Amino acid sequence: MIVLVFVGLILLAHYYLWHRLVRSTTAPGRLRKALTWGVVVLMALVVATFASTRADFGTWLAWPGYLWLAMVFYLFLFLAVLEIPRAVAVVLLRRAERRGAPAPEPVAVLAGTPAPDDVLAGAPSAAEEPVPPPAGVSRRLFLGRAGAAVAGVGALATVGYGVSSALGDPVIEPVRIRLPKLDPRMNGLRFAVVSDIHLGPLTGRAHTERIVRMVNGLEADVVAIVGDLVDGSVARLGPLARPLRSLESRYGAYFVTGNHEYFAPGGFLEWIDELDELGVRSLRNERVEIAHQGAVLDLAGVNDLNGTSQGDGPDFARALDGRPAGRPVVLLAHQPVQVFDAARHGVDLQLSGHTHGGQIAPFNLVVGLQQPMVSGLATIDGVQVYTTRGAGFWGPPVRVGAPPEITMLELHA
Repeated sequence: MIVLVFVGLILLAHYYLWHRLVRSTTAPGRLRKALTWGVVVLMALVVATFASTRADFGTWLAWPGYLWLAMVFYLFLFLAVLEIPRAVAVVLLRRAERRGAPAPEPVAVLAGTPAPDDVLAGAPSAAEEPVPPPAGVSRRLFLGRAGAAVAGVGALATVGYGVSSALGDPVIEPVRIRLPKLDPRMNGLRFAVVSDIHLGPLTGRAHTERIVRMVNGLEADVVAIVGDLVDGSVARLGPLARPLRSLESRYGAYFVTGNHEYFAPGGFLEWIDELDELGVRSLRNERVEIAHQGAVLDLAGVNDLNGTSQGDGPDFARALDGRPAGRPVVLLAHQPVQVFDAARHGVDLQLSGHTHGGQIAPFNLVVGLQQPMVSGLATIDGVQVYTTRGAGFWGPPVRVGAPPEITMLELHA
């Protein structure tokens, strides 16, 4: 069902683009036919790209397919916005055409002479057929081409900016958080938080190496990887993950699953084993103690909600119950929406990802319909939640209005 809906939306979007970029800008003929077939091929490319990446093959399709998908989105957006001025322009053109139409000249008819039907109807005679306008671009065709040019330039500039943002260095976001239960001896405890790295067909080993280098440069006490590390199997992406072995921190690197780990063709468990080999500990509905300067903090992690369908869902009671009263707990949970369960178990701070900050504006408005927050720090049901925008991207290698992020989070009493 989801596949049919996706294909239907892709079909409708491309039909709209064809209507505005091809039909409204060309006259019937070879050029229109060629451009029409071009739109059909590009539509098939998008569908094939999704099918091949989900099946863990066809990397060569990913770049053109995902870039065109981003162009489709922004072309659609720009053209939709232009519909209003376009409609106004069409109305004005129609009025101008009506005002400019010459009135029929009066025809003298002798008294008592029957008037010809064509005269009575006010129509010109065969000898007075109106002369067709000279060859050239009509006003409507000009209007269509102008709109297409504006939308094309706008979409191309936006996607170009988004690609440079997505493929550039993540922004280091310094965040200071006060926890009332924190022992003052733990003041300044630092967490390097990174999420949504999304190792996949469009990321190389250099993507992971850059993230590891930047995280190590923060000299954090704890490294927290909050889900959606991969978009594929260990067989294909294992070499891209190996730089994680070089992560440096005083008390270790920890990981919780995101929804995309459960989409991996080889299964999520092979990634748990792979990360263990790389020295990254997975917190699977469990907690560990972080001892710092004679004080202790609980660090817990729960599985992502999408694990439920595979018998690996979140278990807050297992992760959080039975801990010492009065000790602060920091929870790693991929989705911000998990905070409502966290609040019932007395969590002090939740670290999440998943949203990408919207990744491609204005999707940030849509994310807010599904999650209680899009990015940054908020207090929900008495629990402080920090949601990072993520260090990678999913789908199109494009980020607009939501640059990639690595968070340097510092705790204080």
